[in-house]
Amino acid sequence: MSRAPILLALFALSLSAAGLPAVDEASYSKTVAAQRGKVVLVNFWATWCAPCRKEMPDLAALEKRLRARGLVMVTVSADEPEDAPAAEAFLRKSGVNGPAYLKKTRNDDAFITAVDARWSGALPATFLYDRQGRKADSFFGEVAIKDLEAAVLKLL
Repeated sequence: MSRAPILLALFALSLSAAGLPAVDEASYSKTVAAQRGKVVLVNFWATWCAPCRKEMPDLAALEKRLRARGLVMVTVSADEPEDAPAAEAFLRKSGVNGPAYLKKTRNDDAFITAVDARWSGALPATFLYDRQGRKADSFFGEVAIKDLEAAVLKLL
């Protein structure tokens, strides 16, 4: 049996994993700051999280509908690095177009606290930032899209 298919599969896996850049405590704030001038919706999710998978297509549709008015959605997957290809595939299937990252931290508690001291780390979690990069709202657990849209519209 040829090793070429195995090597090709490993190469494809490494390319896919590289497609979701890592985000940690330091780079998270830079990621939000890079979107200054836009309203930023950051969604923390994972492929193993049923509520995350359920709400993602609605979040993508909301971002698409309001993109021209200045909304951008950033996704941060809490999947393990070896599951990054599945995370990327799910994002594509769900219609997500914005920046996408893979959470990779040395200290999970420090990362969670840096994002929001009130957040337990449970998924899904969505954070909304105004055009100046200030956190305007936090949503823990699955969020009703109409409630999230109302919060976004106040900032646009």
